[in-house]
Amino acid sequence: MRFLRRSTTDTATSETDEAQIDVRAKAQTPGKGRPTPSRREAEAKKRGPVAPPPTTMREAMKRNKELRKANPKSKEERRSDAKERRDRMMSGEDKYLLARDRGPVKAYVRDLVDSRRNLLGLFMPLAILVFVALLVPYPAVQQYATLLCTVMLLGMIVEGVLSGRRIGKQVREKFPKEAVSGRSLGWYAFIRASQIRKLRVPKPRLKAGDAVS
Repeated sequence: MRFLRRSTTDTATSETDEAQIDVRAKAQTPGKGRPTPSRREAEAKKRGPVAPPPTTMREAMKRNKELRKANPKSKEERRSDAKERRDRMMSGEDKYLLARDRGPVKAYVRDLVDSRRNLLGLFMPLAILVFVALLVPYPAVQQYATLLCTVMLLGMIVEGVLSGRRIGKQVREKFPKEAVSGRSLGWYAFIRASQIRKLRVPKPRLKAGDAVS
């Protein structure tokens, strides 16, 4: 009887020891073997791999369609957002302008162009005149129209060259610390001046004859 009692007690003691060892083992946290990931890495892992930029217009349109499905908006909301972006772009907010139009230097060039009446502003009406003259079945009219257009184009080229030099000089005086290219600014001014005033983007801030500050 004593032998049986000792065996039962020993067995219970052994089971208690094993339970304590198991609890201690669970309480101990094993090392990860690597640094704890940052919050940015954890969020990126949840979102998945970043897709490469689209290489074709079709692929970009497909992604835009998928984004619209993921973030559905009503037609009125999309139209309102587009109108707001266009209004801010037309008003000259730098954030909403195209990359070619951003920056104080380009804004100053636009003001210099918009503050003057340029012969280049007749470029588009002249192109329409040439097209209409070609449709007229009278050789004399076509000859006079061609001569007029040739003279006007030569005058526009001369004005564009002189205006580009003048604007480049004024920009260097206004922004002496900016690294500007005379040819780039001259071409930008030429394109701006050749557009009809009402169609210029962004809209002119000055009227013809206003002083540029």
